[in-house]
Amino acid sequence: MDVMSSNHHTHPGPLTVGVLALQGDFREHREVLETMGHHVREIRKPEQLAEIDALIIPGGESTTIARLILSNGFQQPLREFCATGKPVWGTCAGAILLAKDVDNLDRPGIEVMDITVHRNAFGRQVDSFEADLDVRGIEDGPFRAVFIRAPLIREVRAPAEAICRLEDGTIVAAREGNLLATSFHPELTGDHRLHALFLTLGRTRAEATP
Repeated sequence: MDVMSSNHHTHPGPLTVGVLALQGDFREHREVLETMGHHVREIRKPEQLAEIDALIIPGGESTTIARLILSNGFQQPLREFCATGKPVWGTCAGAILLAKDVDNLDRPGIEVMDITVHRNAFGRQVDSFEADLDVRGIEDGPFRAVFIRAPLIREVRAPAEAICRLEDGTIVAAREGNLLATSFHPELTGDHRLHALFLTLGRTRAEATP
């Protein structure tokens, strides 16, 4: 395994980033990460988690992904990966799966973040929309976010914290240590700043390895 450069604290070198590829828009995340110069693994088996420095759980159909997590033996390995301190990011359906509390999810997700998520919160009346957001940790202007049948984060409990809200106060991004949850799809905008922020969360490979 290669050793990261000494300046990894502020400018991480190429990482090996996994994208959970059971269902959903994992290819779009892969394209963004490869454009940024990182190595990407499409994760389809729990043992592949040992090969990666960070993990993205993409958008898709949350009930389908939850079912596939259980049927493929991923639930406990994913919980253990989240506990390593390596960055883990759930976008849209992925945010639902990271939450400890979710309404109308008929089977358990990963349940590691102290947040409550309301599925399909923006529902049929606003199936998709875009908004310019101020995200804590991101500089150089607002982040253009794409919402597609998006969930909202109804409640955030310490140690989790809200890092982004819509103008009406609705929470659409939260962080808890190395864990990140967003209601929107940053992989669809061509703006890589949130992916870059995500990869700085938690402990890097060099710090996490004994």
